[in-house]
Amino acid sequence: MLKKLLTLAVFSVAPLVYTHGAQAQEINFGLISTESSQNLKQNWLPLLADLERQTGIKAKPFFASDYAGIIEGMRFKKVQAAWLGNKSAMEAVDRSGAEVFAQQVSADGALGYYSHLVVRSDSPLNSVEDVLKNGKSLSFGNGDPNSTSGYLVPGFYVFAKNNVDAKKLFKVTRAANHETNLLTVASKQVDVATANSEALDRLKLVQPEKFKEIKVIWTSPLIASDPILMLKDLPEATKQKLKDFFYGYGKTDAKEKEILMNIGKLSGFKPSTNAQLIPIRELDLFSQRLKVENDENINAKDKQAKLAEIDGKLAALKN
Repeated sequence: MLKKLLTLAVFSVAPLVYTHGAQAQEINFGLISTESSQNLKQNWLPLLADLERQTGIKAKPFFASDYAGIIEGMRFKKVQAAWLGNKSAMEAVDRSGAEVFAQQVSADGALGYYSHLVVRSDSPLNSVEDVLKNGKSLSFGNGDPNSTSGYLVPGFYVFAKNNVDAKKLFKVTRAANHETNLLTVASKQVDVATANSEALDRLKLVQPEKFKEIKVIWTSPLIASDPILMLKDLPEATKQKLKDFFYGYGKTDAKEKEILMNIGKLSGFKPSTNAQLIPIRELDLFSQRLKVENDENINAKDKQAKLAEIDGKLAALKN
């Protein structure tokens, strides 16, 4: 309750900056909490400074302790654009009037990344099977519930497909961002945790001694690279300036290329739409379906109705 009240208090005083005139001169730019706010600030502030210099739009970074803070910020129109993961982007589109307009592109040209389960390098755990078999004696570092690679993807492929409830499997479960999960595994505070390939690459770069303490025991199928979103009701002039800036950023300028590498070994951004989120919606619905199928507390009639509803949503995504 206290956290919710504090969040609402922040939103109540944040300026609504684009209700007058044809173009927003100032926006709040939400940044997902994949690592500490200090690291995010250091990496993203140069790009936001270039955004102001090139477009005249001042973008203030908005940090939240979890994805929900940014989603709610967009819902209350106190955050106008954001970098989110696919799962949290889906929530922002559905609940906050946001739309995807760009997608990150890795320096090697890849349009995706991977979710991992990680343990310490000296751990006897070497597979998902080892984790499931010994779960009752293990501590687990899960991801934010709105994280694609930290929660949704491992939740489906590691747990749901094996008919396992992660909340009941482990001796202790903690939820944190990728950076924290990696560091707590390396320091023996948790036995196994979720993370992703981007966080591992960054750890190898900034803390190579910690990286050596990490062992990957599971890798997911490819996940689409993170999207950039903005509110649908932003002034059209502002939306076009944001698109032009992100689509062109880092294409030729050496300094911009360096900034993108520091953010996450990126080469730039490409145009995208909400269609990017369809595979994540399917994954979310498949996960829901498995849970309903395996729930022995639902009577047959209600179970059939719930499954039919989910199947209808899955069919609608293909149209």
